[in-house]
Amino acid sequence: MPIPICSKLLKWLPAALALMLFSVALCAEIHPHISLPRTSLMPEDIAVIVNDDDPLSQQIGNYYQRARQIPKTNVIHLNFPPNRSTMSSNEFIKLKAKIDRLTPEHVQAFAVAWTAPYRVDCMSLTSALAFGFDKKYCSDKCEPTAPSPYFNASGPHPFDDYQVRPAMMLAGNSFSQVKDLIDRGIASDHTFPKGQAYLLNTSDKARSTRASVFAKIAKEFSGVFPVQALETDFISERRDVLFYFTGLTEVALLDTLEFIPGALADHLTSAGGMLTDSPQMSSLRWLEAGATASYGTVVEPCSFPQKFPAPAVAMFHYITGTSAIEAYWKSVAWPGQGIFIGEPLAKPFAPLLREINPGRFELKIFSPRTGRLQIEKSISAAGPFKLVSQSQAIRRGLNRFYFRFNEKTDGYLKLQWN
Repeated sequence: MPIPICSKLLKWLPAALALMLFSVALCAEIHPHISLPRTSLMPEDIAVIVNDDDPLSQQIGNYYQRARQIPKTNVIHLNFPPNRSTMSSNEFIKLKAKIDRLTPEHVQAFAVAWTAPYRVDCMSLTSALAFGFDKKYCSDKCEPTAPSPYFNASGPHPFDDYQVRPAMMLAGNSFSQVKDLIDRGIASDHTFPKGQAYLLNTSDKARSTRASVFAKIAKEFSGVFPVQALETDFISERRDVLFYFTGLTEVALLDTLEFIPGALADHLTSAGGMLTDSPQMSSLRWLEAGATASYGTVVEPCSFPQKFPAPAVAMFHYITGTSAIEAYWKSVAWPGQGIFIGEPLAKPFAPLLREINPGRFELKIFSPRTGRLQIEKSISAAGPFKLVSQSQAIRRGLNRFYFRFNEKTDGYLKLQWN
């Protein structure tokens, strides 16, 4: 992997951490009379793309649609020859026209129910689905590619707000592997895991271009959850892996690790995204080891860190409650050559509202920064809403709030935070 020409390394990082806000403009009803800020994509926002000429794709698509309760109208059926790494741009353009025609207007993202093909000429399949095939997202030499308008974006509506439908592949070598992946993603929802982030600066300096900011990341997240920035080629015998970002052609001892459901993990290398025929370690190995999502490049990217996930951005968005597909996509500045794989809707840090006793509710929120929670009440769903009491402080990390609510006497509540 050649050393990049560009010497600027993620100078946007501190600003990204300082300026990102929760999306509070749109609310999702968890209780019919209590509304919360919407922080992530929902099943109705996802369209599942299935290749009907591939029996495994049909099996994966059917299982995912049922398991995630995705509307059947959001399933898109295609027909093309399976079991090859690359699709031509001409073939893809015809398929993309059909996808666009069949995709319901409200859909914000795609789940792709196959592992191969994973590439469209010089682009990854997931980026070609998101942007359409366009050579500005490719590079024949060690050069930058077009940026993603969705990079480090806010809000849970990528297509409505940025005209991008991010895609993620439900990838694996067998149905049992993909089923396990889907089940892990579902099991992770609203769990607020107590795992750790492992950021490895390895002996492979050409593939450790992200490592120069690892110490800063550990400092930024101090007090939120543990981040270990380590000078080593691998970790082993850990039972708490939530994030694992490294740079090597092959990552050893993955079979000794226990990944928490919802974990994100990837290795910066040239050919990790060549899922089925890589001369290096395929990104599929992360999913097989227990991660819930991963990333790799399908053609030689050179070691531009902008072509790979920025760990701080991925972690930040994930712990604010976004789904795996949103957090990972938002973390890559130049994703044209990169493939996203995993269970798209996994959301371990999404807010959780539950009634713990009749009329008594608990709200759990995870936050990377301090803020305020306010509760407003109205006799009508349309408002006007008025503040119930003084706003409550949100601390960094996990927060629990308790309140009483009786819909017969209290009407409607709106919970908001920043």
